[in-house]
Amino acid sequence: MSTSLSFQTSGPASGKKPSQMVVLLHGLGANGADLLSLAPYWAGSLPDAIFVAPDAPDPCDMAPFGYQWFSLQDRNLEVMEKGARKAAPLLNKFLDEQIAAHNISAEKLALVGFSQGTMMALFAAPRRHPAPAAVVGYSGALIAPAALAGETIGKFPVLLVHGEADPVVPFMAMGHAEKNLRTAGFTVTALPRPGLGHSIDPEGLNAGAAFLRQSFAAKP
Repeated sequence: MSTSLSFQTSGPASGKKPSQMVVLLHGLGANGADLLSLAPYWAGSLPDAIFVAPDAPDPCDMAPFGYQWFSLQDRNLEVMEKGARKAAPLLNKFLDEQIAAHNISAEKLALVGFSQGTMMALFAAPRRHPAPAAVVGYSGALIAPAALAGETIGKFPVLLVHGEADPVVPFMAMGHAEKNLRTAGFTVTALPRPGLGHSIDPEGLNAGAAFLRQSFAAKP
């Protein structure tokens, strides 16, 4: 099937037809292969899941390699919102294509993001129907919080994990996202990681695996 974004996949570890899908959204200047490295850590907990990792649509304009969901040269909030709104239809098209290609229920989809990938997951997922099973966001932020409640179509549980020593996306972004998501009616679990920078540590990986397993189990 033709797709709007290039991508790589891993699993299911069970060797069976996938019954769950975890889409991994990378950060600025990375690519799908970078975040697909999470799949081996989660395969044992999610043996029937296929992990799908797309490359963002545009070459990174702040590095000589990698991709971006939208430019971050100007971090004005309105400019970032405009970028997310432009990228969201491309992401949604990709998600719809993958759901159809693997014949998986849309409610058995989960999004996992890192940094800018978390921004995209938290922006696109609330505006999807049917709502995904869950979103896991590492080291990211919530874009367009004022519009969230009015534009939300479906609710799902959210896990936010963020290093307290993050020099790239400030740790306070997690509390901001948690507050606004809760206000919009989402169930949010927040996991601060003391001393961690802009990265994912073993505790965050384990929390993500357990959260995804629980969220998928809640969907019949």
